[in-house]
Amino acid sequence: MNEPSGAYAADELRARVETATTGTPYRYRWTERGFDLVVDVPLPGGRRVHTYRVVLLPAERTFTLTDVVHTHERGPFGTTRRTVETGRARYRTWSRSLDGSERHSFSSADGHRLIRGVTEELGWREVGPATEKGALIAGAVGGLVALGILVGLAIAFWP
Repeated sequence: MNEPSGAYAADELRARVETATTGTPYRYRWTERGFDLVVDVPLPGGRRVHTYRVVLLPAERTFTLTDVVHTHERGPFGTTRRTVETGRARYRTWSRSLDGSERHSFSSADGHRLIRGVTEELGWREVGPATEKGALIAGAVGGLVALGILVGLAIAFWP
């Protein structure tokens, strides 16, 4: 069986994800390099918008998945705090109305599973974003520097 390649494969993936999100709280948004899934996360005293940003590399049939989380929280005396987190976000929230009639829960893992499920079915492979690779390299270099310092101190203070 011939597998679709290039732009056709990317269009097929986009269409499958858009179909998979129909009737769910996720809003599908087409982007030039892939797509975004956006969902509003209920928070007591604020709101959070979680975006799953997917960049497709059709020639290699690979993709990167990055979470972008915008949080708006209301504080005392009418103050607001806004934060943006980018990278891998794994969290779970629960909330309930004061009278207990409405309950909301959210897990960021659900969106990851949805995206990975569709991409796996179509034979796409996930690769880490460049920022993740940079963090791994920086961590390895930092570990080697710390090890070198410890060895140097052990030699300097050895009886």
